[in-house]
Amino acid sequence: MSVSRWWWLAALGLAVSGCRTTGSAARADGQETPPRQELQFDAVTVTADLELDKLNDEELFAGGTSAFAANDFKQAARYFGRLADFHPDSKHRRAALYNAGLAHQRLKEWEEAGHRFSELSDPAKGTGDALDAAFRVAETQYHLERFDDAVALLGVIAERQDLPLNRRLEAQVQQGICQLEAGRSEEAEKTLRKSLSTYDGLADKDEVDDYFPAQAHFFIGEIYRLHYDDVKLDATRGSDKLAEDLNYKAELLLSAQGHYLRSIRVGNGYWATAAGAQIGALYENLYEHMVNSPAPAELDASEAQVYRQELRKKIRVLLTKSINIYERTLETAERIGSQSTFVDRTRESLAKVKALLLADAEAEPDSTSTPPSADAEPHS
Repeated sequence: MSVSRWWWLAALGLAVSGCRTTGSAARADGQETPPRQELQFDAVTVTADLELDKLNDEELFAGGTSAFAANDFKQAARYFGRLADFHPDSKHRRAALYNAGLAHQRLKEWEEAGHRFSELSDPAKGTGDALDAAFRVAETQYHLERFDDAVALLGVIAERQDLPLNRRLEAQVQQGICQLEAGRSEEAEKTLRKSLSTYDGLADKDEVDDYFPAQAHFFIGEIYRLHYDDVKLDATRGSDKLAEDLNYKAELLLSAQGHYLRSIRVGNGYWATAAGAQIGALYENLYEHMVNSPAPAELDASEAQVYRQELRKKIRVLLTKSINIYERTLETAERIGSQSTFVDRTRESLAKVKALLLADAEAEPDSTSTPPSADAEPHS
């Protein structure tokens, strides 16, 4: 359906370029009046939607609802926005504001979504749509990378003792994630651990949605994964330093893995598959680092050969660990019917790592046995 537009130009001020003197005039008291100044403002184009101008608030709300149900979010935002802007006394206005925000969110129009939600948002005292809108404002700030603003808003919600625990935990976990995105990893870890301490202290874990504690464990794992990424393996610094860095990197990997495993054990399907994918990726990443790292410069040819042989053994263990984790992750995803980008990525990574393990076995000239099975790894 084409949209009719009504255009007009509104000239603001006097259309004379610059400021200039137009002459002096005598005042009644004999004083000379100051020179008159005339200013030019750029013409402003104002648009109006003639098609929607003919509809009342009931018709606009019905049109927006129908468009949203049909996944036509552009039209939904148009109808709901018109109602919110031109029918301030309508009984549908609050719902229209919220739905307009949702439509803009689906379109990833974060600024517009935040504008709509902010008019409803009340993080300090709101309930119902006012509280939901506050969470939505924080989400738009996250996508706009205004992480500190999101942290402050979510902190207000998290401290509200009048809210159900589930909502407070939701706010606290989201606050920790925004702190991490803002580069404040120590604060993020503290916030996330605080939320988990509350969860662990519950006599009845069913009191809260398992999504949030699983998400908290996952992102603590992400904190340690980022620390792991920061450790670089540089053979030019000598064998002792390389061994020290490799051991530290392995410790950080195990710390990240521990939190990913805790996320899996919470039992939320989405975060279980996400955590499994990350564990496998960590082992795969460490393999890449080790296989591409040159032998330390101080080693002679025979020592470098021994170094490579020992490295090959360690690499094989990493690959079998990665395969084991990937297979278990896919089994879990299949059992619970989970479909996500993490599941797709895990399938691709599993095929890649199996090919690497096979290539490693074929490259070993003295090897007469088959590479160790992923099933040889104990299940944790």
